[in-house]
Amino acid sequence: MSILAKNKFTITSALPYANGPLHIGHLAGAYIPGDIFARFLRLNGKDVVFVCGSDEHGAAITIKAKKEGVSPREIIDKYNQQIKSSFEDFGIHFDIYHRTSEDIHHKLSQEFFLNLYEKGEFIEKFSEQYYDEEFHQFLADRYIVGTCPHCHNEGAYGDQCEKCGTSLNPTDLISPKSTLSGKTPVLKETKHWYLPLDKYQPWLEKWLIEGKKNVLKSNVFGQCQSWLKSGLQPRSMTRDLDWGVDVPLEEAKGKKLYVWLDAPIGYISATKQWAIDHGKDWEAYWKKQANPEDDSTLIHFIGKDNIVFHCIIFPAILHAHGDYILPENVPANEFLNLEGEKLSTSRNHAVWLHEYLEEFVDKQDELRYVLTSILPETSDSEFTWKDFQSRVNNELVAILGNFVNRVMVLSHKYFEGKVALGTALTDQDQSVLNELASYPLEITQSISLYRFREALSHFMNAARLGNKYLADEEPWKLFKEDPERVKTVLYVATQIVANLAVLAQPFLPKTAGKLFTMLGLEPQDWACAGSTSIVADGQVLGEAQLLFEKVTDEQVDFQLQKLKAAKTKNVLQNTQASPAKSNISYDDFLQMDIRVGTILEAEKVAKTKKLLKLKIDTGIDQRTVVSGIAEYFAPEDIVGKQVSILVNLEPREIKGITSQGMILMAEDADGRLDFVNPISNIKAGSTIR
Repeated sequence: MSILAKNKFTITSALPYANGPLHIGHLAGAYIPGDIFARFLRLNGKDVVFVCGSDEHGAAITIKAKKEGVSPREIIDKYNQQIKSSFEDFGIHFDIYHRTSEDIHHKLSQEFFLNLYEKGEFIEKFSEQYYDEEFHQFLADRYIVGTCPHCHNEGAYGDQCEKCGTSLNPTDLISPKSTLSGKTPVLKETKHWYLPLDKYQPWLEKWLIEGKKNVLKSNVFGQCQSWLKSGLQPRSMTRDLDWGVDVPLEEAKGKKLYVWLDAPIGYISATKQWAIDHGKDWEAYWKKQANPEDDSTLIHFIGKDNIVFHCIIFPAILHAHGDYILPENVPANEFLNLEGEKLSTSRNHAVWLHEYLEEFVDKQDELRYVLTSILPETSDSEFTWKDFQSRVNNELVAILGNFVNRVMVLSHKYFEGKVALGTALTDQDQSVLNELASYPLEITQSISLYRFREALSHFMNAARLGNKYLADEEPWKLFKEDPERVKTVLYVATQIVANLAVLAQPFLPKTAGKLFTMLGLEPQDWACAGSTSIVADGQVLGEAQLLFEKVTDEQVDFQLQKLKAAKTKNVLQNTQASPAKSNISYDDFLQMDIRVGTILEAEKVAKTKKLLKLKIDTGIDQRTVVSGIAEYFAPEDIVGKQVSILVNLEPREIKGITSQGMILMAEDADGRLDFVNPISNIKAGSTIR
């Protein structure tokens, strides 16, 4: 059944943690695909609610707060506003962007817990959990790091290894450490309420393996199958934390709901708030209806690290509750890498959305286009700044922008911007219009299968069709001898522009708006796509405007230097000093004769990359020293520089040159060298003690 056979849709994008800004990996994972899909459905007249919001509970928030020395509330208020503004400025259009810290969410989450508790769905048991004796605190999943038992990643968390995607329990980790004290935690007994996922395994196998095999994307189905094959285990739905939704039981005072119980309920509480704000019935979008055909179609857009929560844990919770619809699909994307490395918030190896919007003013659609064209739909993909530049300049500017600009400029030049059908359509004209009419269906089919890259390529093929048509017809050569034929050519070309305006709306909404303005039209629904008469005979076009500008080499170089600087800073901040060497006696130290020297001459050693030949005034004599610093210092820049030199080192022949000493250098974490020299000018030969 086509997705367009459904009438009502509940669309969610993963709730971002309110502990940091958004980066392009987030956009490519859950937000651009969700936005394209929601826009497409609205254009087709569907009843759609598209919800998202800040995930403001869990250990990630409190860890950030402790690092910055502020309260969790200050952290979530800061990043909720930043994330919300970034989405709005970028053009992601949610019906509501909510917060899980709101009362309406806390109450609904507690109602869910009590519903399952009163049905006897939870297992109550005491277990040993990790406890930090220095901080006197039980450690929730994200407060523990260690080595993953599966891929041996040393930075795995207590709930999941983000490298291999395996879900973990804290006790699975090898060599666990508390993120609070950095010490090995101890096991201490505590009571919690567990959701018996093993109890729901037969139902999940039937619903997922039998019901979703030909529905879910291969990467999503494969991960679900692997999980079920491994055998599900009960999972604690409560935590010993001081931040989150209170467990609504007298015997559980001080405990909070597990963030992966309350976070997906955030989709429902957001819809509930939206419904209150707009006079809607929220239950129509989440609860089972008397007639199943009236049920809303639930779609979750997420990244692959959230597959297990949206395909197994949350559906099990909804099933146990009994009143709620289940997801029709969970089109999770894989990871987006950056310049050959994994995107990393902690290492600041990322392209941050708020910074992009400041540095590339009015280029929202350019980033949407590039990210959509490389979406990691079934396998990881990579963003590079050179590829960004190439796709913007060679595709958006040279193909789409160039075609539209030529049509507009020629229409104003020859006919004062008035669209007119001159001579009758030729077979070539009709062939082009027939091909144009095929693209809406191709795009519809691709979007219905969540193949957004493929859908975007069909859209660009429509622009290529327009360019080829103009190149074949050459209206600029025809005008003098047959202006009526030129009218027809530009009429056909204008219909292509109008179709591009309609088709661009899910992918490039800002660009679509510009196109409709130039055409002098109001935005059109998807039903108009493929029409050969969107622009009426006699329509007067608006002024031509450039859709896109080229990305310059200077802009790309600036971004690459930013990444390089962030990497260097991260290495310096996070690399620990080497351990001290074995002790030596004071008498051994006194045998080293270190003096202040002044470099008199410097030159490169022939046929080497690293060596400089230095002539140094040691105050005792002038001597030659060969030093491996040529990669970091130009000879002409260091003449006259004072250095620390070990003068009683036994001479050594290097590349045929006798080196009589060694200058002392400092080496940082990435191998860069620098001089160890006096702050003020000191007489050569002065002793360094």
